[in-house]
Amino acid sequence: MDWKVLGATFALLFVAELGDKTQLAVINMTAKHQKPWPVFAGAVLALAAVTLLGVLGGEAITRLVPGPILQKVSAVLFVVLGILMWFGIL
Repeated sequence: MDWKVLGATFALLFVAELGDKTQLAVINMTAKHQKPWPVFAGAVLALAAVTLLGVLGGEAITRLVPGPILQKVSAVLFVVLGILMWFGIL
């Protein structure tokens, strides 16, 4: 187990997910149904499934596109999406 990668991934996603729409949805579901444990379990399963898709997709893409190129393309797409969101296009 690469604990450094695990820790970095945890820290990055923990900070990125704080206050996002997923967290707000979980708060809403818990308030609506008053059943925190089923909401927690459903959220964990959903996030695990989405993460699995991301990991498998990332692994498949890195077999076709070299890592440094993928990082640059990802950075450009991230900036473009940010600009589009800034101007209300997305």
